[in-house]
Amino acid sequence: MKYPIGIQNFEKLRTDGYVYVDKTALIYKLANEGSYYFLSRPRRFGKSLLVSTMTAYFSGMRDLFKGLAIEQLESKWENYPIMHLDLNTDRYNRKEVLEQRLNLFLSRWEKNYGRDINEVTLAQRFEGIIQRIAEKEHKRVVILVDEYDKPMLQAIGDDSLQEEFRAMLKAFYGALKSQDKYIRFAFLTGVTKFGKVSVFSDLNNLIDISMDARYQNICGITDEEMHKYLEEGIHCVATKYGISYEETCLRLKKHYDGYHFVEYGKGIYNPFSLLNTFNSQKFSNYWFETGTPSFLVQLLQRDKFYLPDLTEQQVSADFLNSIDSIDESPVPIIYQSGYLTIKGYDERFQTYSLGYPNDEVEEGFTRFLLPYYAHTEDSSPVFIGKFVYDLEQGKIEDFMKRMSAMFADTDYKIVGDAELYFQNAFYLITKMLGFYTEVERTISDGRIDMVAKTKKYIYLFEFKYDQDAEAALRQIDEKGYAAPFATDSRKLYKIGVNFSCLHRRIDDWKVV
Repeated sequence: MKYPIGIQNFEKLRTDGYVYVDKTALIYKLANEGSYYFLSRPRRFGKSLLVSTMTAYFSGMRDLFKGLAIEQLESKWENYPIMHLDLNTDRYNRKEVLEQRLNLFLSRWEKNYGRDINEVTLAQRFEGIIQRIAEKEHKRVVILVDEYDKPMLQAIGDDSLQEEFRAMLKAFYGALKSQDKYIRFAFLTGVTKFGKVSVFSDLNNLIDISMDARYQNICGITDEEMHKYLEEGIHCVATKYGISYEETCLRLKKHYDGYHFVEYGKGIYNPFSLLNTFNSQKFSNYWFETGTPSFLVQLLQRDKFYLPDLTEQQVSADFLNSIDSIDESPVPIIYQSGYLTIKGYDERFQTYSLGYPNDEVEEGFTRFLLPYYAHTEDSSPVFIGKFVYDLEQGKIEDFMKRMSAMFADTDYKIVGDAELYFQNAFYLITKMLGFYTEVERTISDGRIDMVAKTKKYIYLFEFKYDQDAEAALRQIDEKGYAAPFATDSRKLYKIGVNFSCLHRRIDDWKVV
């Protein structure tokens, strides 16, 4: 079986015999029930292949669709002129780069269809070329835009440049409304949605299907689709690891499934990671390793965000759907980028609860964040393994020495409140430990700060700020934190830790 790793061209995929998870029934539904659509999905989720499949469909390339659902649905197979704009290529660090990209797009069409000398701006030229193509070809135009938001994403942190990109694209995409009678179909896709006061504010005819239950699996792979199209891969991975078919399915689900784009929706597998796993017959963090979300870290640090709150969010659909609220919170862009997903829905208040979609994202994001919040350039399993080994061997003194060393001399890492810094750093460390040991952490509600359990030991941690380790140990005893483990045969350690906000390090700790 040939897996389409990195294949984004539908014609190449079909001609060269790669496996294809059939989404064509949904494409037919879109094409025949509306004209203007927008879709937001995380990177490497199949958006470009979807656009390429639409290109083949609207080009009337019937032979490429043999055996697919749309073959039985479509009878006309018309060939429309297609304008495909892909903004994924350039590095948009200057206004001129976007101008040059749009000019290149328009110039290629103007070479064949001409240009009115009175069309001066990019938006005017776009309007003019749409009309001339439709009139010359006697067919309305299909417009497909891939990664529409790439310029603005790259300008996060540069408000003036982002505003210039917004204004330019708002005017440019305005042609979709003014030239409606010449347009058969328009589909715009990207990672994020810049909403109410942004590039689409004039396009009241644009249907956003990002959280539409009918199209929730238009990108990505469902459990049903995995078993229908990729069953061979499951068996190969099971054989490679020497585990059962059922255990393989469970591991695939835990590691790559779990994306939900609508309340009560289907679980969606990350297609990039799933296909790479079948291709290499090896579990790994494929999706996370292909991108470094450094701009998300900048937003988290800018807002002095308390990291445990990432998975404690209750948000509205409007909040999730637009990163115009980026000045209020980094959560919408973290959700739209694929690092958080919908985990629950409150019907009464119409709010969504968020969480990590799967183990790949949770572990990858935690590991990526750690160096930004602690004095370490290493967050690898080898690094974390040293801490885990200390706990497993009962070497709690060595564990605390490693902790103290990691927090030493961290002034240059601190952003704002030193206490918040320590809370975030230790949260990430406990998350990392939790991937290899049993860790329970409770946040500021009168219970123990952290409990770590191994086969032979139980560790109770209590943290204080600008006090002393004895105060932390007294709280463990006074609150009876050890009582639930009184009948447990494992050896129990109580660890009191004090963090000095002045010196930004652990300055006192004690084990009993």
